[in-house]
Amino acid sequence: MKKFGFCVGLVLLIISLGFTKKSGSFSLDYNKPVRQILTDLSANVQYQHFVDPSVKGASVERGKEIVTNGFTHNSRGLKTSRISKHFVCTSCHNIVKEVPDLSVIDPQSRLEYTNSIGLPFLQGSPLYGIVNRSSFYNDDYYKKYGELVNAARNDLRQAIQLCSTECSQGRKMKNWELESVLMYLWTLELKLDDLEINGEEEAIIVKALSKETGTEEAIKIIESKYLKSSPAHFIDPPSAKEDRRKVIGNPENGEIIYNNGCMYCHGERKYSFFNLDHSVLTFKNLKHNLDDYHERSIYQVSRYGTKPAAGKKAYMPQYTLEKMSIEQLEDLKAYIVKNAK
Repeated sequence: MKKFGFCVGLVLLIISLGFTKKSGSFSLDYNKPVRQILTDLSANVQYQHFVDPSVKGASVERGKEIVTNGFTHNSRGLKTSRISKHFVCTSCHNIVKEVPDLSVIDPQSRLEYTNSIGLPFLQGSPLYGIVNRSSFYNDDYYKKYGELVNAARNDLRQAIQLCSTECSQGRKMKNWELESVLMYLWTLELKLDDLEINGEEEAIIVKALSKETGTEEAIKIIESKYLKSSPAHFIDPPSAKEDRRKVIGNPENGEIIYNNGCMYCHGERKYSFFNLDHSVLTFKNLKHNLDDYHERSIYQVSRYGTKPAAGKKAYMPQYTLEKMSIEQLEDLKAYIVKNAK
């Protein structure tokens, strides 16, 4: 019996370390969170955005409801008021991995990957893995929100509140609602399996975890596989009307953008009062406004977004250069022109 108990304990110990022994060597547990692997490698690795378990009423389930539905239920089971009357978090943010390589910014790769797994092509960065980041509202978002980004830049709680009040044109979250959202976001943290780790790199990480070597190189490898921040640069559309009229894009690529981007929000007025469909009339209207400088031009709305209309707080956020490339916008135009005939 003692021998049996010792064996069981040994197995549990090995599992708890995050790797199992196989044929005389260790293999990584790819389902383990990146955060845990890094802290296993070094106690000096610092992480931010941890939840406060003392906040009463906060829970993962309530956080998920807020992110996906825009509301939840309080401790008495009563439905809360909506965070925003216009949007939910998933209006602009995917909650699963949306790029094949988390260390690379490539709008076309993002488009192809999201299309292959049935995700929309959105303006916002994914919430998946957001707790693994250290900064938010980067680069040109200061031009849009000014000093409001200062508090949110390195504080995920403040970034969530900024999104609630400004991006979604809603209300400030209560403390337990905010903590619930943060709890849910931690269920979306990166796993080792999300990273593009090759065989040679895996061997280095395994040796570091098994204390055969130092940990510095292993930590460097892991942290190079994902971005700690999401770059965001605003870009002007073509200013000359003759450039706006030229058709040089790929309509097949543009069709994906239209279906997975434009239609996601505008189809049957899901998140917008401006309706889009696949009728010839709709495409003719979009083509007619291509070379104009107002919100019915895809050039204007894609690069500048729109402001809330009179009596309405709903608006369209713009696509940064990192979320939609210059070529992709031309592809969208080519698709519109093709179907306006």
